[in-house]
Amino acid sequence: MVGYHRVAVELRKAASVALCSHVKPDGDAVGSALALTLALREIGIPAIPTLADDEEPPGSYEFLPGFGLFVPATELEPPDVFVALDTPSVERLGDAAELASSARALVVIDHHPDNAHFGTVNLVDPAAAATGVMVWRLLRALEYDPSPEVALCCWVALVTDTGRFAYDNTKSDALIDGAAMLEAGADAAEAHRALYESRTREAMALECRVLSRLTVANDGRVAYAWIEDDDFTQTGARPWETEHLVDSVRAIAGIDVALLLRVRPDTVRVNLRAKTGFDVSSVASRWGGGGHTAAAGFTFSGDRTALLGELLPYLPGGDRA
Repeated sequence: MVGYHRVAVELRKAASVALCSHVKPDGDAVGSALALTLALREIGIPAIPTLADDEEPPGSYEFLPGFGLFVPATELEPPDVFVALDTPSVERLGDAAELASSARALVVIDHHPDNAHFGTVNLVDPAAAATGVMVWRLLRALEYDPSPEVALCCWVALVTDTGRFAYDNTKSDALIDGAAMLEAGADAAEAHRALYESRTREAMALECRVLSRLTVANDGRVAYAWIEDDDFTQTGARPWETEHLVDSVRAIAGIDVALLLRVRPDTVRVNLRAKTGFDVSSVASRWGGGGHTAAAGFTFSGDRTALLGELLPYLPGGDRA
């Protein structure tokens, strides 16, 4: 707990705290930021969550306590302490990078194995199932008794980053932490309904459209599909409603790796998910990306055809894998 105590000391003496996760935040990013924001406010430390880009925060997490507190980074003055959550590098802070560099202290709390330790205080634990779990453990060092609202935010962070406790990062300690969150008042049923049983018709139309492009490659070991700009116009779906689409591709039987491609005129954003132990982070790093062994991403300069021509050989069943 030495690292947690060091972070707690820094936060306890902060005159003001801004908290931010990576661009295009997911459930772990949103949940961990809100959990720590609410906890700090409850113990009398001024704290505000901010965003790494100018896009709206993903509405699928609107049910979380404190969701309305998010403020764009461009509207904030430099804080005394900046906390970067679930973010492996300063570049992933996007618009908030300048705020981070202007703060007296930069605290990094993250579980990415490729974290660059870019803070003045770094709490990095690749063995943690989610950054939200690290926040949960930090609460003890802060001598804070978690409220049901904070517990719910941490629960959502944990549930989404473990794929509802189905991914390889689901270890016994994650279940123990999850049980403690439930004991503190997190409502698992409410979270499940909000996350997985409240999708809009537009989001379902987008999924149907994307899955109609489902393609299997590399002798059946890789599956991929893609999203184009017109898909949002024609279905009415919002960009944040694509977050779990890659899991639909991942559900295909017999594959080792799933890809979801976000195709734009000059670039392709690639999300990779592994099912059987293949290290997708090592592949993503070849194109300047990163992530976890089973979940990673990168941005490719070029079109979809060029991307697939370069990428598929490095995936299972390819001649360079």
